Amino acid sequence: MPPRPTPTINNRRARHDYLVLDTYECGLVLKGAEVKSIREGKANLREAFARVQDGEVFLHGMHVTPYSHSSDELDPVRPRKLLLHHKEIDELARATIEKGVTLVPLRLYFKDGRAKLELATARGKRQYDKRQAIAKRDADREAERALKGQRD
Repeated sequence: MPPRPTPTINNRRARHDYLVLDTYECGLVLKGAEVKSIREGKANLREAFARVQDGEVFLHGMHVTPYSHSSDELDPVRPRKLLLHHKEIDELARATIEKGVTLVPLRLYFKDGRAKLELATARGKRQYDKRQAIAKRDADREAERALKGQRD
């Protein structure tokens, strides 16, 4: 029997609200029951952000629903340490000193059985940038429909 696929948890609002500048793949320090809950797809990155503190990077605001078959009483939104190389942590610390640059998680997935987080340095979009992105997406969708109508 093949292994069952594990879900990827995406932060869909991140690319809408932020302009992604650079991405990093990092590991997470998780408790046992949290891993099982994430494997079931019961995590939410919508309100999450990362912060560099004392030479370490922590993920704040990620909600992991407690695993149903566990007796552990863990805080679902506790800060979780991210595992990165020192050089990467220094780059992130320098980037966050810049005005308007934030560390945003893009997706949470499993790679070789280990939970990984795709972390991005991002700059917040203005309202007009968001409107332009929506208009472009709508125009692309209309063009695709027109092409599909011609083929049929």
